[in-house]
Amino acid sequence: MMAFLSSRAALPLVAAAAALLGAGTTLLVSRYSGGSQVRDYLLAHPEVIPEAMQRLQDRNNAKVIAANRTDILTPVGGAWAGNPNGDVTLVEYLDYNCTYCRASLPIVDQLIAADPKVKVIYRELPVLSPESDTAARYAIVAGRTGKYDALHRALYAGGPLTDASMDKALAVAGLDPAKVKAEAKSASVEAAIKTNLSLMRPLGLTGTPSWVIGDRIVSSVLSLEEMRAAVEVARTK
Repeated sequence: MMAFLSSRAALPLVAAAAALLGAGTTLLVSRYSGGSQVRDYLLAHPEVIPEAMQRLQDRNNAKVIAANRTDILTPVGGAWAGNPNGDVTLVEYLDYNCTYCRASLPIVDQLIAADPKVKVIYRELPVLSPESDTAARYAIVAGRTGKYDALHRALYAGGPLTDASMDKALAVAGLDPAKVKAEAKSASVEAAIKTNLSLMRPLGLTGTPSWVIGDRIVSSVLSLEEMRAAVEVARTK
């Protein structure tokens, strides 16, 4: 596709790259006098376009995050881990019936152990099953009562969600099942779930786990190295 890019189509792309990537690419545009120069530059430096597009996406993300800052970056009670005053906050949108979310638990633990300046916020995004919704409600109640981490781990440890596995998780976490189940039906818990779900489209979340790290939004499993790299990018901004 790139080899057939016309000069008329190429110049706006390079101009966009210049605006986002700075002086080096701006110099190219300032010297532009024909399509061949633009085409040759793009063929020699194809990394310019995806890098520029990522920066543009990050800018757009930053606007959405800023407009919804409280709903994204304020944890529900104890639904967070790491440094409470961390210089970078990583937000994980999760579903307790998600195998990949379960697999991400030790990776997040490793990130916190490796980076004492990072804060992690957990937000429930129950999209996979009715049991996902039930577990999310229980987790929100647990967050408000100081038992989030205990239930968070117990729900994952139980494997695929069932009524029995969730009841066991409540017991392991030291919660009163009757009280949790009653509170889980409250309007405030319903509102918290709806808020998280309502942000899927604005944030461009396509599934779980999804991550908000600085201005970067990713819907996929991340390795420890990828998490640390995204945290460092956020730290430089």
